[in-house]
Amino acid sequence: MTSRIEAAAHGAAYPTTDEDIIGNGSHRSRHTSREEPGLPDLDELHSVARDITTNIERVLVGKPEVVRIALVTLLAEGHLLVEDVPGVGKTSLAKALARSIDCTVSRIQFTPDLLPSDVTGVSIYNRENGGFEFRPGPVFANIVVGDEINRASPKTQSALLESMEEGQVTVDRATYQLETPFMVIATQNPVEMEGTYILPEAQRDRFTARVSIGYPDPAAELAMVDEHAGHDPFADLTPVSDAATLRRMIKTVRTIHISRELRQYAVDLAGATRTLSEVRLGASPRATLQLVRGARAQAALNGREYVIPDDIHAIAVPVLTHRLVLTTEAHAARRSAADTVRSVLQRVPVPRANPSRR
Repeated sequence: MTSRIEAAAHGAAYPTTDEDIIGNGSHRSRHTSREEPGLPDLDELHSVARDITTNIERVLVGKPEVVRIALVTLLAEGHLLVEDVPGVGKTSLAKALARSIDCTVSRIQFTPDLLPSDVTGVSIYNRENGGFEFRPGPVFANIVVGDEINRASPKTQSALLESMEEGQVTVDRATYQLETPFMVIATQNPVEMEGTYILPEAQRDRFTARVSIGYPDPAAELAMVDEHAGHDPFADLTPVSDAATLRRMIKTVRTIHISRELRQYAVDLAGATRTLSEVRLGASPRATLQLVRGARAQAALNGREYVIPDDIHAIAVPVLTHRLVLTTEAHAARRSAADTVRSVLQRVPVPRANPSRR
């Protein structure tokens, strides 16, 4: 808990001890989460998160940072986009996370001929009562695994927009609420691959974070071959948590304290992406909100009841990168959105505690 980020260019350091947070003017009781009945403390949250991580790493070997972002997204009540070439474990990550929690899970294979009603459900005429009755689609689950989402048309992709943002589905002017927790874990292939569609900006913005798994290092790949070549890793994968526990963990994450200075810091980071000459479309206000939620989840997983700048820095690239649309000149200069976010992190001053509030 003594870690701190040094903003060398600006001479600012943000203290991270409990006394420093108290001096920042808005520190809450260290035991608030324990005082509210039914909420797990951070030790219990950390224990359950560790069990889920261990479960996933039985399938996805050698990618702890990817698993970490998936857990942060889950606890931040968000949705995860996994983008990479085929065969690196995108679907395995999604399925392993889904199987680690004892809740309703559905899987949608996105194809060019998939219709919106195949996702949301459809009203069917009932001859017995002479009326229509709604048959829920696969989106009515706690965890929805969307495989190769960018192989479906934008019209079908849009069927997820309302459910991802508002937790509900509207069909034939009737609105149906989705159960909580609700998380979409979607995989997509790079847009250069044949038969793919670019996700619309509104669709990308619904995803809290995007991760790229990448190829494993030789040692991890060899371990995967040794363990998985003759055995299905999913055969022994059993749930280590359930929906009720997850709902309680999410409520605990909501109680994590983030000071006004750090909330302003998140706003400044998102705002900085909107003023860059190399960016056509910067981070949205929704991105700022997801950055704060993700920072709370990151702090909780680190066993802290308050957010420090390290937490924001740890998730800034996965949360902000996929929302940026770069200019043609930036692409020509081989500059990536991740490079842009990293440069913003270096340029925006890290806040420091205000001594006058002591």
